[in-house]
Amino acid sequence: MRVGVADDQPLIRTGLRAMIDHAPDMDLVAEAADGEQAIDLARRHRPDVLLMDIRMPLLDGIEATRRITTDSDLGGVRIVILTTFDNDEYVYAAIRAGASGFMLKDAPPEDVLEGIRVVAAGDALLAPSVTRRLIAELALRPIADRPPPPQLGVLTEREREVLALVGRGLSNAEIGADLFLSPATAKTHVSHVLTKRGARDSAQLVVTAYESGLIRPGE
Repeated sequence: MRVGVADDQPLIRTGLRAMIDHAPDMDLVAEAADGEQAIDLARRHRPDVLLMDIRMPLLDGIEATRRITTDSDLGGVRIVILTTFDNDEYVYAAIRAGASGFMLKDAPPEDVLEGIRVVAAGDALLAPSVTRRLIAELALRPIADRPPPPQLGVLTEREREVLALVGRGLSNAEIGADLFLSPATAKTHVSHVLTKRGARDSAQLVVTAYESGLIRPGE
């Protein structure tokens, strides 16, 4: 699979390059040191996965993510946000901008590589414990600062159940076990929800589940 890296810290790029170069199923196609270069990288090289830092010069990773994910010609480029998380309050905005997930910069190399594979396969990279903490920030915001809740009337009752479980960070197999469905059937339900919500992937469904009030932080 083709991978791109966007980070303004040379040391971080060097470390990621070394990890990716040692992965037999990955090819590092290009690197970027700021948000504008990240967009150019996506357009020129069309990586399967683009690892994106948030705090970068000229254009931050959130806006770069939004521009890439809203470009119809770049639909095959999936973005994973690189973050220190504890010091980064912008991850939620990046997920809403279309990122397929996020990973911590201090994660073990094998976890980073597996995360790239997960996203390249079309799944969202969402660790349940981190996701809950991340999206819970929405609940702490004043009502006036929150986006209007999504309407879920287009979803069936079963699809709402599935959406709630996606929001809690469950995989298709875990959703199937919870609802006494096969993993394939659970995946089909998730696909239907994605289509009806016009969502790019499960990462955006997590946001929808919380914003709609379907599940609440701490559940």
